[in-house]
Amino acid sequence: MNSEGSGERGALSSDAGKRELGGEQGAGSEMSSRQQGSKQFRFQDLTVWQRAAELSPGLFALADDLERKRLYRFAEQLRAATLSITNNIAEGSGSTSDVDFAHFLNVSRRSVFEVANMLVILSRSECIDRELLSAKLSDLEDLSRMLFAFQRRLRS
Repeated sequence: MNSEGSGERGALSSDAGKRELGGEQGAGSEMSSRQQGSKQFRFQDLTVWQRAAELSPGLFALADDLERKRLYRFAEQLRAATLSITNNIAEGSGSTSDVDFAHFLNVSRRSVFEVANMLVILSRSECIDRELLSAKLSDLEDLSRMLFAFQRRLRS
């Protein structure tokens, strides 16, 4: 990893991201946690990946619910799109360039939009209620903003 890219990628790690979101810790603390072996892969330290991973179980549970309603194709597609969000963040974190990493973040963000679209369509078909839709869309919008901000930082 080059020294220019490390600061940008660290900007949304759990430790360094606190600095950006008003916390006190900086990139040095991220390096020390990595040196101590706290996480096996770099993506596990990224706040954006952690947030996406937090949202996944609820979306997988919704897919299970759709399956019980015999909406198998919707369930399968929702699982795939949900998994694509974290997969692309993880895959991008292994890139050797910031430009390549930003590309994977873009793919991840597009998967967020895919999940949001599916939820809106399912709500219109009365397969999920409006309260659940509102909560999930709010979470997805926050994640989309995080991905876009990180992507923009990598490209600057």
